[in-house]
Amino acid sequence: MRHSHSKLWIAGALVYIFLYIPLAIVVIYSFNDSKLNTEWVGFTLSWYEALFNNKEMLIAVCNSLIIAISSSFGATILGTMAGLAIHRYKLRVLSILFFAPIAMPEILLGVSLLLFFLQVLNLTLGMVSIIIAHTTFCIGFVAIIVKSRLQDMDESIFESARDLGASSWQCFHLVTLPLIMPAMIAGALMSFTLSIDDFIITFFTKGVGDPILPIQIYTMIKVAVTPEVNAISTLLMLLTLFTIIIGIKLSSSFLYVRKNNEST
Repeated sequence: MRHSHSKLWIAGALVYIFLYIPLAIVVIYSFNDSKLNTEWVGFTLSWYEALFNNKEMLIAVCNSLIIAISSSFGATILGTMAGLAIHRYKLRVLSILFFAPIAMPEILLGVSLLLFFLQVLNLTLGMVSIIIAHTTFCIGFVAIIVKSRLQDMDESIFESARDLGASSWQCFHLVTLPLIMPAMIAGALMSFTLSIDDFIITFFTKGVGDPILPIQIYTMIKVAVTPEVNAISTLLMLLTLFTIIIGIKLSSSFLYVRKNNEST
């Protein structure tokens, strides 16, 4: 028994090493005092200084944050509504409609949205088209998380609220919404992460001008992977970790409030 447990620990450790060593190398070489970035020369912070002095890169970061925040907000609202509808009406067609963008190849989704914006909506490609596109493919992820949360709940909670005289809106606002809030936060964080690093759909729905971070990084690495690219990648990792920590804290606080309400 102990031998099998040790094998599992070794296998798990190897998997984590495989996952995190490349990330550690990116972080370490962001401090490398070499333009070629092929070998370690010395420690420096000059690449972070160059990054913060790169006006085009800063504009790309700001644009990507605006797109990620806007699309995650829209996807969270629409995805929550979709999850509620799928859970309530039990129609298979609803599940297919909302989950299809998840299973669909991104290149197909990007081309479809490009044709839709240009030929149907006659929309000029830019920030608006990217936000709509990112919201579209993030809705399904939020819907899945909210639907899974609703499936784990006891339906008698909602029936009790209605028996006590609560209207449909009061039942949703006072009972359903607090219970699914951790799932909504998780869906919003996932949408934010998927949006800020998406390349394929952004590439197809992006117009002229308005630099976007993934496209900007791709343009930079065409020549070589410089420590400046490692620096922006390190900052993106820190941003991702920060959002995860915030999400865990918010989810824990909502669960704590829920337990206190149930105890009282």
